[in-house]
Parts: sequence; C-alpha cells; structure tokens
Amino acid sequence: MSTEPAAAPAAAVNPFALIRTRGYAALLVMAAALGVPVSAVAFGFLALVHALQSLTYHDLPRALGFAGTPSWWPVPLLAVAGLLVGLTVRHLPGKGGHRPADGMVSARAPSAVELPGVVLAALASLGLGAVLGPEAPLIALGGGLAVFAARLVRPGIKPGTSAVMGAAGSFAAISALLGSPLLGAFLLMETSGLAGMTLGMVLLPGLLASGVGALIFTGLGSWTGLGTYSLALHHVPRATVPDLAHFGWALVVGLAAAFVGTGIQRFALSLQARVERRTVPATAAMGLVVGVAALVYTESTGRDASGVLYSGQNALDPLLSRSAGYSVATLLVLLACKAVAYCASLSAFRGGPVFPAMFVGAAGGIALSHLPGLNLTSGFAMGIGAMCVAMLKLPMTSVLLATLLLGSEGLTVMPLVIVSVVVAYVVTLRLAPSPAANGPDRGGRA
Repeated sequence: MSTEPAAAPAAAVNPFALIRTRGYAALLVMAAALGVPVSAVAFGFLALVHALQSLTYHDLPRALGFAGTPSWWPVPLLAVAGLLVGLTVRHLPGKGGHRPADGMVSARAPSAVELPGVVLAALASLGLGAVLGPEAPLIALGGGLAVFAARLVRPGIKPGTSAVMGAAGSFAAISALLGSPLLGAFLLMETSGLAGMTLGMVLLPGLLASGVGALIFTGLGSWTGLGTYSLALHHVPRATVPDLAHFGWALVVGLAAAFVGTGIQRFALSLQARVERRTVPATAAMGLVVGVAALVYTESTGRDASGVLYSGQNALDPLLSRSAGYSVATLLVLLACKAVAYCASLSAFRGGPVFPAMFVGAAGGIALSHLPGLNLTSGFAMGIGAMCVAMLKLPMTSVLLATLLLGSEGLTVMPLVIVSVVVAYVVTLRLAPSPAANGPDRGGRA
C-alpha cells in the first residue's frame, strides 16, 4: 500500500480526493506512530537541558568549595559555552542549526549528519545559560528525526511526503512546550506560510502527531516526576474590564515594543555578521557579554542571576506572582540586562527567540503597570504579545501566547492584547528596511 498522497502536479490535485485516499490514511498512521519516539526524544532533550543548568550553576560551584553560586560565576561559564558553540558551528555539519537572530523562519529539516551539531550547539547554549529558548532546536530535532525514520522505513519516500513527515515530527517535538498543542501548531503554521487546503493536508498529520506527543510528554512527566517542561502560569491576578485608559496603554505598549524589539533584532543581526567572520573567539566574547549582563543585574539589585540567564520560560510565573517585590528600578535594570543578554545570545548562540521575547515584554509590561490607568495583568499580557510580534512577526501566535497563557483572565485582556499586537506589528514592519536596502533575503537561511 502506497503512502504517497499523489504523483500529479500540485495544480491538478484535488485536495478532498487526496485526503480520501488510502495513501493519506497511511500517512496519518505513520505520523501518529512517529509522534511517540520523537516526543520522547524531545522530552529527554529538555530534561538534559534542565539537568545541565542545575549541574553547572548549582552543583559545580559547591563541588569546588563555594558556599553558594558566586555572582561572577556566569562570566567564565558563558565564555566556555561560547567557545563550545563556536567550535560546533565552525567544525560540524549544519553550523549548529538555525540562527536565532533571523527569527522564526521556515527551513528544511536537518539531515541525519547535521543533527549532532544541532543538539550539541543547543545543549551548550541552553544548558550553560544563554538567553534563548528550546523551541527552535526542538523543531529541528523533531523534523530531522522524523524524516530520518521515515526514510529508514521507506527508502524510496518522495520529497513531498518526507516534508509532511518532517513537519509532523516538529509538531510532536514542541507539542507541550508552549502549554498547549494548539499553540505549537499555530507557531508552525504561521512560520510555514502555508494556507488553504495545502495547509490542511500538512496540518492533519501534524496535529495528530502533536496530540500524541502531548500525551507522551504528560505520561513521561508523571512517570519520571520531572514535570512536562510546559509553559504555565499558576498565579494570575484578576484583570479588570478594559476601559478607554487601557486601550490608550495598548497603543503605548505596542509602539514601545516595536522600537525595543526592532532595536534588539537589528543590533543582533549586526553582531551576527561580525561573529561569523571569526566564529570561535567572537562567540566566546558574546558569552562574556551575557555573563557580564547577569553579573551587573546581580550586583546592582541583589537578586539571583537566573533572572537574566536562560530563556525566561520558568521565570515568567514567579515574575508575575512576586511582582510586588520588584521596584520599578529593579524592573528597569532587569529589562536592560535581559535585553542585552538576549541580543548577544541571538547573535552567536543556538536556540529559539520566543521565550526571551515573552520575558522582556512581560518585564516591560509589569514596569508600566506601576503607572496610573494600567493594571498588572493587562500590562503583563500586552507586553508579552507586543514584544513577541516585534521579534517573531507572527501576529496570531503572539496573541494566543499572551492570552491562552493567562487562562480565564486571558479572555478579559484579549481585546487589549490584539490592539497592542496590531500596533507593534504594523510599526515593526514600517521600521524594517525596504527589501532593496536590505539586500538579498536572509530569512530563509538555516
């Protein structure tokens, strides 16, 4: 029984007839079957990242005789991380995978020979404190493993079917990471740029693999006691019904996020061009920048360096629930140091841009909520949505990230989030250089 959807040219294919074929049904079965091992590998990758973070920032200092983790500890550790990532990018096939400064872009699944470089660069980046998230490496890992497995099962698999299986593997790998399989699906849908029935044909296997993956994540999290590594907030203050002042703040937040996000991304791209000229020493130098930013935050506020380091995924919940303990000055220092570390990480390390954008936006929104006319939850949500769209250029995903994360309170603040996201999106596009001035498109490079 063939698993190929069709051999006819795309223009001549009837999508409804294609979905009714036995080959498409077999494709769905294969996607569901691949969702199990791919999601298990993704869970193991996240568990390994978490273990590395604990080992390098908690266990290692104590093993060396320190009573706790010294405030200067991130500086040499991030330099070592930069050295490891630089060597991986320089010498292994695939250059460590997707360059995060390019944003969330659609790219082919990495080949089997490129996967070790992707995994090593991501582990060195995420495990040792770079300000990036795991979503991009997981998408690459899931897609690469799914394509590799599909070709092992069917050596003569056609490119179209192989691409569908790669997409399904990516869906499975990030199925639970963003808090809901649907959020991961929206992220990949907007990134791919597919539409209409073409999207439907790819989306069905992806959603099926994502659902299976979410079940595997939940089961493994319960069985191992490690949790699901899923984005979640547990203490969301009640949001007030939006009024005219709130909509005014939505305009302000959207405008501010557009300028901040554009500044971070432009500077990161500029640094990236310089890093690529001397990959190994320049990546180590960017690691030093991240470490110094964490040191400045710790010394100036007395707070733990973890507020600046890492993706910010696990720090969002305590940031919101303990926001009363943060003064405006502390929030501004946190915002500045996190933005600097984020920019340096984007330029040289390997990981995803989503979670740090959420954290920067959340910190900015909380800082603004100290001003009259803006409540905490609304500022938090609008900051997340506006900064995400400024960095990712994915408006639907940005709205959903900011609202579904808040649970029932997300429905209350959704109109405000939509306004802030639209304003940030339009202004960000207006601030972007024209294609003629920007030269050849860089977005498709992996």
